[in-house]
Amino acid sequence: MFKTIAKRNPFGPLSFYRELLVIAVPVMLQQAIQSLVSLIDNFMVAGLGDASMAAVNVANQVNFVYLVIMISLSGAGGIYMSQFRGAKDEDGMQQAYRFKALTTMGMSALYFALCQSMPEALIAMMTHGNAAQAEIVAGGAQYLKIVSWLFIPMGLSQSIGTAFREIGKPGVPLAISVAATLVNTFFNWILIYGNFGAPRLEIAGAAIATDIARAVEVVCFIIYARAAKAPFFVPLTRLFKVKWRLFKEILGKSSLMLLSETSWVISETVTTALYNGRGGAEVVAGMSAGWAVANIFFLVFTGIHVSTGVVVGGLLGANKLPEARVKARWVISGSVVGGTAVALLQSLSILAVPVVFMNLSLDAIKVTGGLLLVISAYLPLWSLLNAQFAVSRSGGDTLMGVVVDVGVTYFLFIPGAFALAILTPIGPVAMYGIIKLTDFIKWYVAQRWLKKERWLKNLAQPKVL
Repeated sequence: MFKTIAKRNPFGPLSFYRELLVIAVPVMLQQAIQSLVSLIDNFMVAGLGDASMAAVNVANQVNFVYLVIMISLSGAGGIYMSQFRGAKDEDGMQQAYRFKALTTMGMSALYFALCQSMPEALIAMMTHGNAAQAEIVAGGAQYLKIVSWLFIPMGLSQSIGTAFREIGKPGVPLAISVAATLVNTFFNWILIYGNFGAPRLEIAGAAIATDIARAVEVVCFIIYARAAKAPFFVPLTRLFKVKWRLFKEILGKSSLMLLSETSWVISETVTTALYNGRGGAEVVAGMSAGWAVANIFFLVFTGIHVSTGVVVGGLLGANKLPEARVKARWVISGSVVGGTAVALLQSLSILAVPVVFMNLSLDAIKVTGGLLLVISAYLPLWSLLNAQFAVSRSGGDTLMGVVVDVGVTYFLFIPGAFALAILTPIGPVAMYGIIKLTDFIKWYVAQRWLKKERWLKNLAQPKVL
């Protein structure tokens, strides 16, 4: 029945998309709130001038590499979390959680050591050729050293929060994110500008406020997971009771996801460094402000990934492969419609840029508006790409990401970016718009790959344990 419906109509009934939205909307709201934190940080720090805003945002560009690795590790565990949930296997869910917690906190410890030992080098790498490099490096290194103190607890928050999403309870991380956001905003206001008699700490104040919010977040997650007896949760004292055969299997999936995501984030980091070298602080501040706004609308990508994992991954774990095949098709088709709607909303947000970032220079505001326009044009395509990746990963096919991301990134995207930087005088927004045309090749390769249905697998079979 499902195969017949799929051949007749690539789109599912409205009831199916309502089912997805029940899962996706709380996730997207959480993502929006987290992005709003970045926007609020940018808004508050922007009052200190282009260079200060650039310093904080370059530090967060460096942190972006770390965050992508964290998301990849959590995502690999999430593949199994969703399928074990579909199979109603509580022990399997706990093993998936152990993998998430151990790997994310281990990676956080390594990155913390890096941020404490060489923050100036990390910031300087992203600002080579920028006219205001010295000022940006000084402020960015200060921010990075302070904010990194809560990275290890953040790994635990990431593990618990994503696990709640994957078992179909996205409202929990949403509520906790709201609380953490309010805390972050309140302490930003106090510590950046010295309100309520507090010292005026400027960039250091923004970092301390972030640390306070992360501490509140991890405490709330632990307390709630214990009180609600979440089926996946185990206390820290039982975290190392790992079934290593399954751990190694998930690690194999995560290694391919890491290779895929790392190639993508390296390409973004390299090209960001190229953009930052096309002017002074106004370029860094303008591009950073554009990404702060765009990240609010990128919430659609997280919604696609989580809802696909819960619905399609759950069906695979329950061994309902024909139904999973059809609903995966419906997800992919619907993603284009969702991406187009979000693109239209983001286009309208350009009108608010001069108001939100009134403290930035006129040149920086022009860069922000141009970047948002380019991103809006690509959002339908990126939504489609995210749906393709989400379907592939829901069944454990992480090799597709390696083929698509690594191949296109290293053979086309990065060489093209360097060619534009070296051979042309065009600005950062135009560079970004041109080089992102390579994403159409990613879509084509992914489409061909998905037809082979390597993803159509039940990973929750007892044999994996």
